[in-house]
Amino acid sequence: MDWLEIKEFIKDTLKYIIIIIVILIVAIYIIGLQQVVGSSMSPNLKSNDILILDKISYRLKDIKRGDIVSLYYADSKYLIKRVIGLPGEYLEFKDNNLYIDGNLIKEDYLNDDVVTDDFSISELGYDKIPSDMYLVLGDNRSDSLDSRDPKVGLIKRKDIIGKVRFRIWPLNKIKIVK
Repeated sequence: MDWLEIKEFIKDTLKYIIIIIVILIVAIYIIGLQQVVGSSMSPNLKSNDILILDKISYRLKDIKRGDIVSLYYADSKYLIKRVIGLPGEYLEFKDNNLYIDGNLIKEDYLNDDVVTDDFSISELGYDKIPSDMYLVLGDNRSDSLDSRDPKVGLIKRKDIIGKVRFRIWPLNKIKIVK
């Protein structure tokens, strides 16, 4: 092997190393994949749906009510939930209606048959949602492990992995998630 072949080999190898590094950076810091487990987000997301997460937008923008997020829960478990309550808000459900700071909020993303039992954040020991914390719920309110359960409670911003952007599986249901 002469010097020219070695030089060409090193040049080609460096290209592949750079490509692998870029792919790893994208996978770790920019996008991610998450599988839905269970029925807590039905009918909007079903068990075994595969989602693409946007991991970077919350570093640049605020989390908004209605966003569907992936979050860390109990060491190695992950949950997919919808953000309902934001920092500084008093939140309660009464007669199947959401009230934030006393104002009725319409939840357009829910089916008409969804029933949410009466609940307020005072049941979790708060007068209002502390800064840097969020209340998250599943869309299937009767079958969802979410912030209403004291074991989950309010979610810290650092535990939110990213915003769900796309469903890529099953193939016949690929869509932008809103």
